[in-house]
Amino acid sequence: MMAAQNSENSFVNVRRLGHVAIRVHDVERAKNFYLGLGMKLVWDDPDWCYLEAGPEHDGLALLGPGYKAAGPHFAFHFTDKGQIEQLHAQLRATGTQVGSLHDHRDGTASFYLRDPDGNWLEMLYHPLAGIPSNQ
Repeated sequence: MMAAQNSENSFVNVRRLGHVAIRVHDVERAKNFYLGLGMKLVWDDPDWCYLEAGPEHDGLALLGPGYKAAGPHFAFHFTDKGQIEQLHAQLRATGTQVGSLHDHRDGTASFYLRDPDGNWLEMLYHPLAGIPSNQ
């Protein structure tokens, strides 16, 4: 993977580390623990949930043992969908292996890739108005 160098007319810069996704053994137990720390439940499904904290809506995804759509990762958030589309194309042009760019049911869109050490990361379009809750 090539490093993305930036100049005024080159790569889109990441600006915000928006969420972390971790694997948990028991989603309900983990959810209750983080709710007890003052996080707000935004999305709740049987095999995963998404919580936020603070005025910046910093996110934590809790992935249950059966959740297969993604594994543990961290994500950079963008409020302009065009930026992740542009970054996706730029990374592909450098020969970086990136997953497909896809829309999610909560109004976000993203793609995944690995850093040079094999860590998974996500580039996520996160609407400025936030993620609609299913609560």
